[in-house]
Amino acid sequence: MKVEQLYTGCLAEAAYYIESNGEAVIIDPLREVQPYIDRAAQDGAKIKYVLETHFHADFVSGHLDLAKNTGATIVFGPTAQPNFEAHIAKDGEVLKVGKVGIKVLHTPGHTMESSSFLLLDEAGKEVAVFTGDTLFIGDVGRPDLAVKTDLSREDLAGHLFDSLRNKIMTLPDDVKVYPGHGAGSACGKKMAKETESTIGLQKQFNYALRADMTKAEFVKEVTTGLVDPPQYFPKNAVMNKMGYESIETVLNRGLHPLSPREFITVAESEGALILDTRTEQEFAKGFVPGAIFIGLDGQFASWVGTLITDLKQPILLVCPEGREEEAVTRLSRVGYDNTLGFLKGGFAAWQASGNDIDSMESISADTFANRMKTGKNTVLDVRRHSEYDTEHVIGAQNFPLDFINKNMSELRHDVQYLVHCAGGYRSVIAISILKNRGFDNLVNVEAGFKAIKESGNVAISQYVEQATEL
Repeated sequence: MKVEQLYTGCLAEAAYYIESNGEAVIIDPLREVQPYIDRAAQDGAKIKYVLETHFHADFVSGHLDLAKNTGATIVFGPTAQPNFEAHIAKDGEVLKVGKVGIKVLHTPGHTMESSSFLLLDEAGKEVAVFTGDTLFIGDVGRPDLAVKTDLSREDLAGHLFDSLRNKIMTLPDDVKVYPGHGAGSACGKKMAKETESTIGLQKQFNYALRADMTKAEFVKEVTTGLVDPPQYFPKNAVMNKMGYESIETVLNRGLHPLSPREFITVAESEGALILDTRTEQEFAKGFVPGAIFIGLDGQFASWVGTLITDLKQPILLVCPEGREEEAVTRLSRVGYDNTLGFLKGGFAAWQASGNDIDSMESISADTFANRMKTGKNTVLDVRRHSEYDTEHVIGAQNFPLDFINKNMSELRHDVQYLVHCAGGYRSVIAISILKNRGFDNLVNVEAGFKAIKESGNVAISQYVEQATEL
């Protein structure tokens, strides 16, 4: 028996490969399925099942293409109603895979169809549980992402409490826990950096699994402090439920090289968004006018899903040469399937063509400090609320990148803004979006808050927890 976690850092997502005696299963696959097919081929194994823990909201799963290409059966837990052929397993049903078994545990709460898969070895011993978004390491799934339900998040949290107490916490302490996500995913609030654990350790250290916790306390804790999920989450969940185009079709459409002249023609005729995926330093020095920056070397897919509100938006890419397929693939992971091509030769070809070039004013942390001494600057801190609350430049306005589309009306065109994030990636994204919307008086602070703080030349406000008298 083989068990492998296949982790994708950009999405903080874990898929799983299980093989026994020539048969294999894939749990929660990503959109591109060839790596799973190749992995099974290494073992001379046939993929028998594609197991889905639920209708995922944060990425488009590869269940349809994987089943089509291998003949595997798609399996969901009880109450799931997919718009395609799948086996809807009963609670407690055991699927045979080679010499091992996989028991379906219906664990509603994150969503109502959510299920966990319990691996049983050849002797029937409980070895590992694949919990999807029901149980994370140090956390549990947020109860507000279900597709079209009449249940409130408090109702779902109550179901999650019961699922954890009755199905998960009753397992032996030595059973390994393999979750669907790790730290960085928006599917939970405070996941640990580890991507596997045991039932015993989670009962000991996971705040949501405290033995003395009442259902009311659990519901309050897991629903308190939830920020709005990224706007693409419900759209991805619908795609996973209703179906989608083959990844091959998406790649064939997107991997179309365009000369600068063709690039301009397609952008104008199709109303395409120009998405520049180079580094923030390269983008700041020069870019195609109107382009939006979201770099491949950051959390590319999740930021695309957070900031580009229309999944059907036609997209043209400016990429580092050789990374075009990576960009189209990562876009497709979150449902952006309408890439129409890329700039052949990259930004260098655009420069060589003599077309107009835009750029971004950038300053160092030291220059920022000198400007702050005048007392006449407006600072935009585009980090998340929690980062800002921990520590920030005194006088800075918190303007989280996550909600830039919602809050843009708060800004004025006649004010110059000095913009920073934690390290420089998000501030360049924010400025590119604002410039696209007609804001021109923007200055990027290179290397962000980290450099500002290290300079020691700017007053910083730090959060201090107030003691409470008893």
